[in-house]
Amino acid sequence: MKVMQKKSGKDKSFIMYVSTYPPRECGIATFTKDLTTAMDKKFNPSLKSKILAVNENGSSIYNYGGKVHMQLNESDIENYIEAAKRINKNEKIKLVCIEHEFGLFGGEEYGEFLISFLDKLEKPAVVTFHSILPDPNEERVKVVRSIVKRCKAVTVMAETGVDILSKKYGIDKKKIYVIHHGVPSVDFLENNSTIKKSLGLENRTVLSTFGLINRGKGIEYVIKALPNIVKKFPNLLYLVIGETHPVVRKQEGELYRNKLIKLVERLGLKNNVKFYNKYLSLEEIIEYLKATDIYIYSALEMNQIVSGTLVYAMSAGKAVIATPSIYAKEMLDDERGFVVKLQDVGSMRNAIEKILEDKNLKRTLEKNAYAFTRQMIWPNVAANYLEVFNKLIKVKKDLGLYKLPPLKLNHLFNLTDDTGILQHAKHSMANRNLGYTLDDNARALVVATMHYDLYRSEKSLKLINVYLSYIYHSQKKDGYLHNLMSYNKQFLDDVGSEDSYGRTLWATGKLINSKVHSNLKASAKLIFDNALKNVDELTSVRSYVFSLIGLYHYYKVHKDKNLYDEIVKLADSLVKDYNSNKSEEWDWFEDSLTYSNGKIPEALFLAYEVTEDKKYLEIAEKTLNFLTSLIMLGGKLVLIGHKGWYKRGEDRAYYDQQPVDASSMVQCYVTANRVTGKKKYYDNAFLAFQWFLGKNSLNQIVYDENTGGCYDGLLPECINLNQGAESTISYLLARLNLEK
Repeated sequence: MKVMQKKSGKDKSFIMYVSTYPPRECGIATFTKDLTTAMDKKFNPSLKSKILAVNENGSSIYNYGGKVHMQLNESDIENYIEAAKRINKNEKIKLVCIEHEFGLFGGEEYGEFLISFLDKLEKPAVVTFHSILPDPNEERVKVVRSIVKRCKAVTVMAETGVDILSKKYGIDKKKIYVIHHGVPSVDFLENNSTIKKSLGLENRTVLSTFGLINRGKGIEYVIKALPNIVKKFPNLLYLVIGETHPVVRKQEGELYRNKLIKLVERLGLKNNVKFYNKYLSLEEIIEYLKATDIYIYSALEMNQIVSGTLVYAMSAGKAVIATPSIYAKEMLDDERGFVVKLQDVGSMRNAIEKILEDKNLKRTLEKNAYAFTRQMIWPNVAANYLEVFNKLIKVKKDLGLYKLPPLKLNHLFNLTDDTGILQHAKHSMANRNLGYTLDDNARALVVATMHYDLYRSEKSLKLINVYLSYIYHSQKKDGYLHNLMSYNKQFLDDVGSEDSYGRTLWATGKLINSKVHSNLKASAKLIFDNALKNVDELTSVRSYVFSLIGLYHYYKVHKDKNLYDEIVKLADSLVKDYNSNKSEEWDWFEDSLTYSNGKIPEALFLAYEVTEDKKYLEIAEKTLNFLTSLIMLGGKLVLIGHKGWYKRGEDRAYYDQQPVDASSMVQCYVTANRVTGKKKYYDNAFLAFQWFLGKNSLNQIVYDENTGGCYDGLLPECINLNQGAESTISYLLARLNLEK
């Protein structure tokens, strides 16, 4: 099954972003670069970003890259009109997105030239307000209203922004969308000593502030708070990271920085405060944030409605102390950080000391900040912008718009040792305390086998050996298997669950029906044959299903009548359960919808493929259509929650949603498409996979592109940040099924 749908160049659509852009040094330039990079990474080639770069004046010359399509002299009104006309003539440009900041555009005082641009523009426009003053004068209100009137939608980066625009500027709330400031995806570090050592910060307690340095940063108030703190914590080091803002440097040189350096010397803090005077790359910023223990945002402007530096620190899982700007108060609510009084040295000192003295408090702030900002990682933000754009122009015309992430087995290797795959993880770190399960090792074997069939990789062959050996070790002489094993290699049960038994048949059957060399197939056959003698003892629906899938694969290679008869027996057991539970309103095999639901109709599709008995096909399609009607809601996959399931006649649970269920749906739809040839199943397989990429109830990406792992599901308010074996295996099974 091929999922990617290539489009010819003539079908490309462009979004034109009006903004500053690197190498021009300013916060909005960095924001636009990060946003467009995320958009292109997720949606190119179907949808591509172009830039109308705003320059200070006609003499400003920047060495822009290929993404900059046009340039705009901010002080020349004719330039605005000409740019609008050029955009109108370009049929590929479908929409214009304006990154707005007062002072960025020309005009008498409030950037009125932008209104002239919008008056001439014939394409729909969206404006993002990077600053919104809560107490505007009449002229500012007039300009903002004029801009909004000429745009189809407005985006802001905080809920407070919606209130201010509606109450103080008279903007209709229906036109305003909240899309958080994007942040990089950074792993949560339980311990940052290694990264400190690599940066020469070993054994230091690190405070930091980063960004373009100017008087509005309020750094002097942090420095003044340090003398008493270093008496208690002599190894403390405050890093002021970033060069002076270019506009400030042009006006007064390094006057502010030199003032801070003299203050440090006067207070005897030369060993406790360091200045890194350079423009940092994103990679460098992340490295220093990882090494930070407390991030300090000491800005003096209380009306700030967004701060990239603040949320970058939160996204790195840092304890944050901030002055009480509008944005900081919203972001740091609910124990996500400390808000201190403005220009108050004592308040700053007390907050720093309190966090340093209370490790539990520090860890609470770190975890809360990190969890909150998972919704803000750039892939999620890109998807949120596309959702707004789609309301205006329907840029997403086909399912091929979303790109599949590259296949990565990194986290599978991370969780796997010489024994097998460990069951759980603490964030992305393998958690040895909870040992191994046959369930996970069997499914991991399916992943490794599928990967080997596609790529003939020696790495996946190594994994096959590990997982198969684990299964062999788990099997008892009577063919039954242990499921649970501690890290010190002690089995914790007398006999495993029926599910783990069925998954063993699935995994070894898949290996038998693979391109792996014959020695390993012989070992898999030995395990399968020994287990198969117990298949008639099964009593549960999912054990029938997993066993049937294993038998299907075995039968593909060995056309044995006994195998055929077992497939029929198991399929008939499913038919019997279906007939016992179905009603006019309930087309299902049980009285409840629980976990791995998609695997049940999938097994009947496979039974039909083997037997050509149409009753299996009919029930497979009926039950899959019933399941689809319940979980495909509003153009996205909304899974049955594990906290309560869905019992007939009762309210369904919507959380916790688990990756294993999303994966089961992808696998089922892929099989249904292959067996029936119906395109609707093909489309649904791809749509179901988008659950992992953010098209879900929380609009948050569940796959971690950094680690190659998958988060442990959707909770009501956030994602579960652990990346355990079942979740990662489930993602990989779904991804590999779309690769076939």
